[in-house]
Amino acid sequence: VQLQASGGGLVQPGGSLRLSCAASGGTFSGYTVGWFRQAPGKEREFVAAIRRPGASTPYAVSAKGRFSVSRDNSKNTVHLQMNSLKPEDAAVYYCAAVPGFPITSMLSSSQTYNYWGQGTLVTVSS
Repeated sequence: VQLQASGGGLVQPGGSLRLSCAASGGTFSGYTVGWFRQAPGKEREFVAAIRRPGASTPYAVSAKGRFSVSRDNSKNTVHLQMNSLKPEDAAVYYCAAVPGFPITSMLSSSQTYNYWGQGTLVTVSS
């Protein structure tokens, strides 16, 4: 499966952005999709993940209450809605996918995912 992340840009602190991850080449509804981010000089970190409808949707502590992940299987797309953005949210955001629905404890590890998009840059600055 091929993934294409988009929607990044420059936003002021407190603003919002919606990232999208478009998938092609696979039965998208059968994949778990995760969002990760990497700021300059820092390790890649987990943000959120989404499995099948009805399954729990884990978020990083830093994202909980401000970010929301959703999926539209009819459009092979996963969205990451980011609200109340802070300067520390600035990073390159990546979407990743893995066939099936791993257990929750595996979702925050980048090693769980087989497929990665190219990343989209989010800058939070006034």
